[in-house]
Amino acid sequence: WRLYFDDNGLIVTNSEPSKDSLKTLHKTIKKVGEDITNFSFNTSVSQFMICVNELSTQNCHERAILEPLAVLISPYAPHIAEELWSKLGHNQSLAYEHWPEYEEELLKESVVEIPVQINGKLRDKLTIDAQAGQDEIKKAALDSEKVQSFLAGKSPKKVIVVPGKMVSIVA
Repeated sequence: WRLYFDDNGLIVTNSEPSKDSLKTLHKTIKKVGEDITNFSFNTSVSQFMICVNELSTQNCHERAILEPLAVLISPYAPHIAEELWSKLGHNQSLAYEHWPEYEEELLKESVVEIPVQINGKLRDKLTIDAQAGQDEIKKAALDSEKVQSFLAGKSPKKVIVVPGKMVSIVA
């Protein structure tokens, strides 16, 4: 309710949503759709809480995000969803709306966090471009100050890079 209203009334805007807000919405669309298909309703409720917390942190009040969110929540909280839908200016029931579909492109991460192990022990985490290749990841791992301190000036015997997953260094 707080995403849609404050003490002065409706706070929904028609401005363009941020990429973060779109990503949050589309993660929720995907998760809730999968949960309904698998009859895992309790995990949908958890996803709604995550979504509302993220959108609140992002200070999201855009109609392009909040209208599909009302549709998503309607099977779980039909009365509040209908009330929100009406307050958003719709005359027809929410029950006649199409279920939103997520866009895979909006779910892709732009950066990833990759753990770096030295001799099997976690020693660092790299935040790197999700599209980075093996050579770029290896260079970033070996250039890391933490990794350098554990290597103590020695050259590693072996460096195993699993792009997007991890780096393992044998010293």
